[in-house]
Amino acid sequence: MAYTDFFARATDGMPPFPYQTRLAEHGWPDVMNVPTGLGKTAAVTLAWLYKRQQLGDEATPRRLIWCLPMRVLAEQTRDAAELWLEHLGLLGAPGEPGRVSVHLLMGGSDDASAAHWAEHPESDMILIGTQDMLLSRALMRGYGMSRFQWPIHFSLLHNDALWVFDEIQLMGSGLPTTAQLEAFRRSLATAKGARSLWMSATLNPDWLGTVNFRPYLEALSVLELSEEERRSAAVRQRRESSKPLARAEVALTRDNAKSGAAAYIKELVEAVQAVHQPGTQSLVILNTVERAQALYEQLEKACPGRALLVHSRFRQQERARINAALTETEFGDEGRIVVATQAIEAGVDISSRTLFTELAPWSSLVQRFGRCNRYGEWNDTGAALYWIDIEAGQSSPYDDETLQAAREKVAALDSATPGQLSATDEEAPLTSVLRRRDFIALFNTDPDLSGFDVDVSPYIRDADDLDAQVFWRSQPDGEQPQPHRDEICRASLSQLKRYMDKRKKHGVVTWQWDSLDGKWKPFQGNVRPGLVLMLDAAHGGYDEAVGFRPEQIKKPVSVAAAREDGTNERYGGDGRSRQSLPVVLSEHLSHVEREARALTSSVALEDEVADRIARAGRWHDVGKAHDVFQRTMTACDRMAGNSDRQWAKSPCRGRHERPYFRHELASMLAWLLHHGDEPGADLIAYLVAAHHGKVRMSLRALPDEKSPEEPDRRYARGVWEDDRLPPIEVPGETLPETRLRLDLMEMGEGAMGPSWSERVHRLLDEHGPFRLAWYETLVRLADWRASGKEQETDA
Repeated sequence: MAYTDFFARATDGMPPFPYQTRLAEHGWPDVMNVPTGLGKTAAVTLAWLYKRQQLGDEATPRRLIWCLPMRVLAEQTRDAAELWLEHLGLLGAPGEPGRVSVHLLMGGSDDASAAHWAEHPESDMILIGTQDMLLSRALMRGYGMSRFQWPIHFSLLHNDALWVFDEIQLMGSGLPTTAQLEAFRRSLATAKGARSLWMSATLNPDWLGTVNFRPYLEALSVLELSEEERRSAAVRQRRESSKPLARAEVALTRDNAKSGAAAYIKELVEAVQAVHQPGTQSLVILNTVERAQALYEQLEKACPGRALLVHSRFRQQERARINAALTETEFGDEGRIVVATQAIEAGVDISSRTLFTELAPWSSLVQRFGRCNRYGEWNDTGAALYWIDIEAGQSSPYDDETLQAAREKVAALDSATPGQLSATDEEAPLTSVLRRRDFIALFNTDPDLSGFDVDVSPYIRDADDLDAQVFWRSQPDGEQPQPHRDEICRASLSQLKRYMDKRKKHGVVTWQWDSLDGKWKPFQGNVRPGLVLMLDAAHGGYDEAVGFRPEQIKKPVSVAAAREDGTNERYGGDGRSRQSLPVVLSEHLSHVEREARALTSSVALEDEVADRIARAGRWHDVGKAHDVFQRTMTACDRMAGNSDRQWAKSPCRGRHERPYFRHELASMLAWLLHHGDEPGADLIAYLVAAHHGKVRMSLRALPDEKSPEEPDRRYARGVWEDDRLPPIEVPGETLPETRLRLDLMEMGEGAMGPSWSERVHRLLDEHGPFRLAWYETLVRLADWRASGKEQETDA
């Protein structure tokens, strides 16, 4: 099928722009600089689909990753992609042959098990998320998900992946991180090809000139409109749309910013009402959520039912309502006033007759101007744009210098017609830059001895724009299920801290998930990005029309229905071992080896590594022969009388008598004791140990782990020195009784050779983080697949 036909079928008859056709029929660029309103999302998504599904282009990665600065933009991209795929007859579930699945990564229980998309690395799929959700995963510290799944997402986002970064002028400190990650993928090598595409209507390629990516800048390929395209009628209609621009009479000053900017909001309500045209849509874009909420509340008092509020601090169920409302084109006789933050300035397909915007960086102003008379539909009857000045000292979340540069440009204009606006010449802001050694250190997913992780938030968002995540329950306690993404709401750290401090005085508890004990516990630390906290609905803080507004909203929060589809995963848990049908251990080992060979073949892994992954699958659960594990597997009525066999899976639901017992550590020790002198033995040992994400780079006892009675007996993760594994049938060999040793815990050279830490760091140096995580993921997925099939039939 020709691309013009393919594009038309996907878009219900629309022809592609020439640049969209070039993108589909030629190699991928690194940078795309195309004006707003010309279909960049469709250009990339449909070009990727065409190359993967029609051309079978092996140079195009099978995972398309849309990394977006705003949540509303992520949801809009998801909806558009699903619609195009439906038109093409290609939309399907993960793993469905010949189909493409679409996934929105939002945190919550959807990502707790990872199985809804990550179980199918050989399938074409589109992954969409905000920079918080995606970059945290790309840094092995995924926000809002189980820490034990971090390595899986890390590997799938860095191998066989095409990253697309849209509206990069809004990414802040996340932008240099994207450049650094691309540089690391090029220098450290991936197992499967990966690449990046940066795009924006206000793009300055120099923003990508980070310390490690700078050597690649000169060779970057850029896709832009040709002069002929710029002169075409369709492009000219957008680039020459009429947009008279004037300075608003109202301004944000020191005086009217007092007391929550009440005076400023009052003046702004009057100014907006004075120019709003009946039957049309007006848009007011403010720089902070707090001011947007205050303006919405005052507009609702002045003209009830005519305002709509858009920002990033709503739950999913409210955002769905807002997104649906944004697509409406009929506003009634009185019209509509949309109040929004930066959440609407980029990529959101909305066009208004009248626009007010607070002064913002020039690149952001250009984007905001694009939300007024977007398609030239008001050229004849007249559109109007007003910029609101901001006095020095009131610039947050921006700085005075940036706004002064924008002020000088906008004050000289009487029109915001796109073709007349100058390109951005802003320098990249000073931000934290992820260095190579720091990135390598993130491969270790164990928290430090104090229980904390490395804070990656400086590499993801600017300090003034950092959020945690919260959800509400009517009766919060330790046994509550994990939140579903529909329940989760973003909360600024400053607001959340004030909320917690005020309510703590009255004995109100905030809850945090403890992955060691597998339950919610009272939160005691300082709020930080990436936290997911459970709040008491009785104490307010959220309104369905206004969003997270903790200091003003006292009424109880309407609780979203909790769903039991997450996994309350704890360190010592073996959830995948507790199945409806029991499975004999030796048979499970054989099944996982078979799935590993099939999976490595489907992703075209080289033979030597594929064989080592298969052997890791054969050995991964040998440690389940341990008496601690077997007693758990037979400690229920359904398994009574079955202790004469060794079990990998069982319907028994009890906990291990040693709280942090990890069978994969016992498996790894047994492997090294029997095969530690073979080529590739350390890689197989690591893959065996890491197949649950709980024993990876470090080997030490956990802080409150119970020790053996013998004072000199080493112990770690529930395995004790001199524990015995009984004889066991492993595919292809019979193991005699094995006495487990923990010499590997010690630093330096010991009776078993180098320490575990030294072995793993050697592997990391040899394979690099992207390939090592990829191999680790394939073993885990083979285990998941085998376990799933065993429950389909009594294998």
